[in-house]
Amino acid sequence: MQTFNTNEMTQQFDNFFMAPVRAYMTLSIDYSEKMLNAQLDANKSYVDTGIAQMRQLMSVKDASGLRSYMEGQQKVAKELAERVKGDTDKVVALQQDFLQKGQKLTEDNVKQAQAAASKMSKTA
Repeated sequence: MQTFNTNEMTQQFDNFFMAPVRAYMTLSIDYSEKMLNAQLDANKSYVDTGIAQMRQLMSVKDASGLRSYMEGQQKVAKELAERVKGDTDKVVALQQDFLQKGQKLTEDNVKQAQAAASKMSKTA
């Protein structure tokens, strides 16, 4: 009667299935955390700008103040456009980094599987 080495089977299962899953999940969680933080930072900036603009509008008391407020809106619009561009670039960089790391994980796992399959075919 042949005995099975369950420790070896467990180790192989972990190496071939669970380790890649853990690595990908770690990558996904890190990416999600970075994206969430980027979104929170962007939202806070946009809300702060909006509140500041409302406060400025509330302080307008005459035509001169309104004209000054309206002229300032061009500067605010330009700053917001630059902020949106910066936020977009940040998100794109995060996505590219995630994609590259995900591809590397996949390539490493394929190489490991090929090496294991080659080793098994030689022992068989």
